[in-house]
Amino acid sequence: MGRIKSGIFIMPFHPPGKSLSQCHDEDMELVIRADELGIDEFWIGEHHTMVYENIAMPEIFIGAALRETSNIRLGPAPVCLQQHHPALVASRLSFLDHLSLGRLNLCFGPGSVSTDLEILGVDPRNSAAMVSESIEMILALWQTDPPYNIDGRFWQIRMERTIDPEVGLGVIHKPYQRPHPPVSMPISSINSETAREAGRRGFQPFGHSLIPSNTLANIWTTYEQASMEAGRRPDRFDYKIARAIFLADTVEEAVRRARSNTVAANFEYIGSLLKRGGRGIGMFKRDPDMPDSDCNLDYLMGEQIIAGDVDAVVDRLEALRAEVGDFGTLVMMSYDWDDKESWLRSLELFATELMPALNRKVTPEQVA
Repeated sequence: MGRIKSGIFIMPFHPPGKSLSQCHDEDMELVIRADELGIDEFWIGEHHTMVYENIAMPEIFIGAALRETSNIRLGPAPVCLQQHHPALVASRLSFLDHLSLGRLNLCFGPGSVSTDLEILGVDPRNSAAMVSESIEMILALWQTDPPYNIDGRFWQIRMERTIDPEVGLGVIHKPYQRPHPPVSMPISSINSETAREAGRRGFQPFGHSLIPSNTLANIWTTYEQASMEAGRRPDRFDYKIARAIFLADTVEEAVRRARSNTVAANFEYIGSLLKRGGRGIGMFKRDPDMPDSDCNLDYLMGEQIIAGDVDAVVDRLEALRAEVGDFGTLVMMSYDWDDKESWLRSLELFATELMPALNRKVTPEQVA
C-alpha cells in the first residue's frame, strides 16, 4: 500500500445571501490554496437549477483553475451523463484534458436533482441506463476512428456522409491521457449496481461523504467481486473515500465549530432535500431500521462528520480503515466559508499535519 493521496470536494455549498461572484471567487481561492499546500486532487459538483449548489458547468471552473494552479489534478464529480449528449461530452473532455496537459480526472455518473432532470426532460427512471449507454458511446468515440454509426436506446451517433479528410472534417479528438483520463464513479448505497459497473469497467470507486462506514465497506466488497468476475484484479489504492472533516488546534474547538458552521448546516440541508424529495434519509444510517429521530447531529458527529485536532481525527480515520479496509485517496469535503480563517486553518492542518500523520500509520517504513 502506497501513500494515501489527498483530495478536496466542493458541491459547492453556499448560502443564498452570498453573491454568485463571491461564491466563485472563494471556490477559486480554495483550489489555489489547495494547490499551494500540495493537495493531490480537487473535485467540483455539477448542478444546474440549485441555489446552494451553484456551479452549473464544472469544466468551465476547471478551465479557469488550470491557469491559476500548477500541480493539483482537477475533475468534475460527476459529469451528469444523462443530461448531455455523449458526443459533446467526449469532445469537450478531450479538449479539457489537452488544456490541462493531463491534469484532468473524471467522474461519470447521474445527476439526481429533480429540477435539473425536469428542465431537461429526463425521466429519472432512465438515469442509470442513460449513464451506461453514454459511457459506451464516449469510450467508443475516444478509442475508435470515424466513420461513426452508433445506435443506442437514448442517443444515436452518426458521422459518415459529410466526412472530408482533405479539409479536416469529421474528427473527434482523442484525450491527452491515453486511452483516457482516470475515471471514477460515485457510489452511495449498499450492493450498488454502480459499484458493480465500476468494477466491470475498471473505473475507480468513489465512496460518498453522506454514507456510513459500513456502506463504504460494502462498496469495496461489491466492487471487488464485480472486478474479479470481469477478470480484473482490483487495487484498493484506486478506492476514493470522501468524508466531512473539520480540523482545529483543539478537539473542543473543532467539535464546537463543526456543530455550528456549514458542516452541520450542509447535513441538515441534504437531509431536508432527501425528505422533501421522498427518498428519506436512509443513506445516512448504519442500520436501515434506525428511527429518523435518532439520525440527528449527535449521530452524524460520530459517523459521517469527523471533527477534532489532528490526533483525534487520525484515530477516527484509523477506525474507519479498520472497518472499511485500505483506500487510496482521502477526499475532504469543503463547504461555505462562514468563518474563512477557521476553514483555511482546517485546510492547512489537513494538508500539512493530518495527511502526513495518517500516512505514517499506513506505511511507517516508507513515510518519513
